[in-house]
Amino acid sequence: MPSLAPRPGRSIALPYAAGFDALRTDLPGGNLPWLSSARTSAIEHFAELGLPSQKVEEWKYSNLSALAKTEFTGPAQNDADAVRAQVVARFAKQSAQRYRLVFINGMLDKSLSDQVDPSDGARVLGLAEAMAGDADFLKEHLAATPPLNGQALASLNSAFMSDGCVIQLQADAELALELLFVAAPGTGIPAYHPRISIAAGANSRAVIQERHVALGDCEYWSNPVTAINLDRGARVRHYKLQNESPSAWQTALTKARLAGEAEYENFIVSTGGRFARNEIEVALEGAGASCTLGGSFMLVGSQQVDNRLYVDHAAPDCVSRQVYKGVLDEKAHGVFQAKTLVQRDAQKSDGQQLSRALMLSPDAVMDAKPELEIYADDVKCSHGATVGELDDEQMFYLRARGIDEATARGLLIAAFLNEHLDLVTDESAREMLGGAVSEWLGGMEA
Repeated sequence: MPSLAPRPGRSIALPYAAGFDALRTDLPGGNLPWLSSARTSAIEHFAELGLPSQKVEEWKYSNLSALAKTEFTGPAQNDADAVRAQVVARFAKQSAQRYRLVFINGMLDKSLSDQVDPSDGARVLGLAEAMAGDADFLKEHLAATPPLNGQALASLNSAFMSDGCVIQLQADAELALELLFVAAPGTGIPAYHPRISIAAGANSRAVIQERHVALGDCEYWSNPVTAINLDRGARVRHYKLQNESPSAWQTALTKARLAGEAEYENFIVSTGGRFARNEIEVALEGAGASCTLGGSFMLVGSQQVDNRLYVDHAAPDCVSRQVYKGVLDEKAHGVFQAKTLVQRDAQKSDGQQLSRALMLSPDAVMDAKPELEIYADDVKCSHGATVGELDDEQMFYLRARGIDEATARGLLIAAFLNEHLDLVTDESAREMLGGAVSEWLGGMEA
């Protein structure tokens, strides 16, 4: 194995990666030669790339030096029965989702999770369960999802992934599933690397809701990777609430590959964590494919949320939308980096990018970098970014009608955010995400 020292000038060290040989013996699937080989290749790739520094263009607005200095451990140890009781008491199942999987400190808890009925045309397995009981299926499934080339943190996930879920939909199948990830306080400062892998057959339909939450203020690092493959005409609606612990880091990558006429919708609401990165890459590989990427982030204190998007129009008649809104207070930092590539053969592409940020403090920072790279000549593409404060005239209008200043501010912020939730086409998800927005606004007014 090569040295785990990073290449100079491009990256920074991550101490616990040096202990890979010691940790790997405790990882599920250690008896599978193909998986062990893949993990070794992944850690070697991470060793070559290193943890991204701000000299890497895609990370220019994010400083990971504090993450690099943290000595991470294995999974936190705690009272499992007490944690399960808290999960049941605090996090109700989303009613419209037929099934739910619950992960505690990165590992699937089968006692709190539902078993998906195979007659629905969907097969859903925990990743560790698949490693232990159906390795051939897992190997074939992972080979069919988008490759994770080039990303250092994705390589780290591939090396250390212990659990997650594998979702396979047959043609014309339908699935409604909630994934609840709960971090519980315990020993050490743990790092979790869950993997979600989705393969949707032709004309299948899926609604996937993710919630990332914590039982109290605990320090940890969540580094999830989601790989999605959509066959012709498949439609996946994918929603995520990121409400991690105030002391937590989350670095999430989603890669999706779409065949002709497939549709992918992704919407993320971010309110938690000291640092969160939502990295989404979508390849529109078949004619008529489309994706809608949206998100809202509400930040206070010194929180940072980094949204980095990349959409590749590789086929004709494809449509993409990227629309993000943020509200930043105190010394919060928001980032919107979005690139749309239109390849030479992708005629009649339609790609739109928009970032809007509402600044509640002069000390808050918003970096926006929308970008178009176009090689076709028959396209309809645009990008834009706006940053502003609350409108004085609207504030005056509300105050003149007897509304106090704090309530007036809350109404204007709510209008700014709630309008954006109309992008969420699934009613249940819209209610779940809207509830998180309302809870955050209530915290501001308290």
